Amino acid sequence: MAPADAAQNPDGERIAKFLARAGVASRREAEKLIEQGIVTVDGKTLTTPAFKVKEGMDVRVDGTRVRTKEPPRLWRYHKPSGLVTTHKDPQGRPTVFDAVADRLPRVISIGRLDLTTEGLLLLTNDGALARQLELPANAWVRRYRIRAYGKTDQKALDELAKGVTIDGVLYKPIKAKLDQTKGGNQWITASITEGKNREIRKVMEHLGLKVNRLIRTAFGPFQLGGLEAGAIEEVPSKQIKEQLGAKTSEALGI
Repeated sequence: MAPADAAQNPDGERIAKFLARAGVASRREAEKLIEQGIVTVDGKTLTTPAFKVKEGMDVRVDGTRVRTKEPPRLWRYHKPSGLVTTHKDPQGRPTVFDAVADRLPRVISIGRLDLTTEGLLLLTNDGALARQLELPANAWVRRYRIRAYGKTDQKALDELAKGVTIDGVLYKPIKAKLDQTKGGNQWITASITEGKNREIRKVMEHLGLKVNRLIRTAFGPFQLGGLEAGAIEEVPSKQIKEQLGAKTSEALGI
């Protein structure tokens, strides 16, 4: 059954918003699911995100019926290397969502980690919560541990605090600390606020370093901590409310 909003609005609710409210995907991800041809309404495959869902329609994603919205939930997941953060990979590579399918309801990710990046990935069953946590206005710091082949020094890393432009792309200030040198590799801790595509790898390459291991240890107030690779732990709703504030939490139904 469609959420209450669809019932209250005789013209229906746009499919992307419907899927986001149901916790299936963010609106942007919902549009991608439609492009993949895996969203159906009353047995017919959707081809446009402009479609409006009305009460009583049978909406399915990859054959699974979309039910009414459940309370928002959030999980910390220690993503291992070798998984892609997408619901369906054209190349057939294993995905994060395949890895957690037997332990969680259908979830979406807050941001992404690329194939070989490890560490903290936040997962939620609620599209609206995902959008809220991804808002640039939060300016939440993403912290990484980096192992990279090559040589640099603290002075070069300190220069990153001024921001850097690479191939015409401006990267905001990055805080980086050289932790140790081990053989031909150096371990570095870095904090960023934007999280542009492959930002850490590109900036390290700019310094003459080749990243061979990348681990996200924090996303804003949420920490990887001692969570083992592949493990999942739910974030208490109390902690979510503390970070978002009472007004936002109430609006999201937390």
